[in-house]
Amino acid sequence: MSSTNHKRDYSLTGKENQRAQERGLVTTEWYTSPIPRQRMKELMKRKDGPAIRDTVILFVLLIATGILAFYSWGTWWAIPAFFIYGTLYAAPGDSRWHECGHGTAFKTPWMNEVLYQIASFMVLRSATPWRWSHTRHHSDTYIVGRDPEILTERPPIWRILIMEIFHLYGGPKEIKRFFLHCSGKVDATENEYIPVSERPKVYLEARIYLLILASVIALSIIQMSLLPLMFIGLPTFYGTLLMLLFGLSQHLGLHEDVLDHRLNTRTMYLNPVFRFLYWNMNYHVEHHMFPMVPYHALPALHKEMQGDCPKPCTSLGAALKEVMIALIKQGKDPAYTIVKPLPSTARPYYFGPAKAPDASEERSTKTNTTMTGGMTHGAQ
Repeated sequence: MSSTNHKRDYSLTGKENQRAQERGLVTTEWYTSPIPRQRMKELMKRKDGPAIRDTVILFVLLIATGILAFYSWGTWWAIPAFFIYGTLYAAPGDSRWHECGHGTAFKTPWMNEVLYQIASFMVLRSATPWRWSHTRHHSDTYIVGRDPEILTERPPIWRILIMEIFHLYGGPKEIKRFFLHCSGKVDATENEYIPVSERPKVYLEARIYLLILASVIALSIIQMSLLPLMFIGLPTFYGTLLMLLFGLSQHLGLHEDVLDHRLNTRTMYLNPVFRFLYWNMNYHVEHHMFPMVPYHALPALHKEMQGDCPKPCTSLGAALKEVMIALIKQGKDPAYTIVKPLPSTARPYYFGPAKAPDASEERSTKTNTTMTGGMTHGAQ
């Protein structure tokens, strides 16, 4: 099979944005699995109890590991102690930011907002800009030129992925944006999706974030120690490994520019500890297809959808293996795409509006047929 080095423009301000609109991939209907209306109403029911319980457990764990890390400071035991603390800080910070951003973690709105603001700061993401960024991610999931949260391009940019092990690509970008927002501005990408009416909140949040960070830095200078920053600020950099691994598993290696989350999103099974840290976001196809279903109901939603979805990856390791193989192959052929066979009970995959495929799509179809060992399902 011939390969290509054709490189697309993944920015939100380039030609791919207009192309996606022309192809009917924007502000349109996505495929959804058939679930009885009454059952969906039950699944969408919000509760305070599960999220309160999980939030208390998380912060008790953070305090306990923080105490261990504090008393181990200055010894070799500080390395594992702070690794555990940083992992508990960053990975759940990301999942709590995510679920509370949807407003579904708690039934009580102010509880969602309080934890959303705390978690946003923990992972150094401006709360309001990322709320709108994630809204776009859901409305245009992995539509090139539209989705601001595509983790890497095709072919993959390995330098960025490696830097993100310690959040050295995204982290400095976010801090730079804090300063930009402080001055009362947004960048060109944010201008595409943040409403003008929301921008005063953007500027206020950035000023509060920078004030907190400046206070912690000042305390570290006064004490002539990195210790204060090891608890607030730096965990977002040294504790992000598990958060990154979760993120890699969500969409990479799968389809771009389709209107069926079964094609561009990956579900995997996790052990109970990882599921707690990730807040059930391992059921990612389910979440994207029905984002108003709370995290605690996603396992039940998964059971309802099993007959209409490809088989999940058996573990985080299996998902990452699948991703890495695909990324390596996409380095040689950007059109390489994973399509998993559907069960016999499933409806066919929906690729999007009927259209004549371009050259890259023709190659992708050939690749998919080869790797799945059979026929790929066409559009409805």
